[in-house]
Amino acid sequence: MDASSITALAALLGAAVGGLTSVGTTLLTQRMQVRAEWHAREVDRRQELYKEFIEEASRCYVHALQHGEADVPGLVSLYAKLGRMRLISSPAVLASAGEIERKIIDTYLTPDKSFLEIREMIHNDSIDLLRDFSIACREEFEFLHSR
Repeated sequence: MDASSITALAALLGAAVGGLTSVGTTLLTQRMQVRAEWHAREVDRRQELYKEFIEEASRCYVHALQHGEADVPGLVSLYAKLGRMRLISSPAVLASAGEIERKIIDTYLTPDKSFLEIREMIHNDSIDLLRDFSIACREEFEFLHSR
């Protein structure tokens, strides 16, 4: 081979390597962007589901404290949200949500509480049904953000 052929071959190989590097970098960047967008949507989806669960559980719990007859539509809605959580949530969040559902159902079986009794429950911190759930959700979000 003569010098001009080697120079031309080196130039072609350099251009090919440069082009492949550019394509590879673009593909890697796009993949990372898609993954980051998916991750952000997943976090938003969980936040919305957990918010809905907290609101529904709160309504059902207050109803259970004041009424002996179950709010069946509310319990069904709560159960549906728990079912959605089974698809995406961590075991700690699921366990806590299941415990909330059991406590609400058990509360329907206790005598109705008066306003004064509810006030006393607030003061001695025995009414906070959602503390463990909130902690489990926070830990799950911290784990997701660290990834």
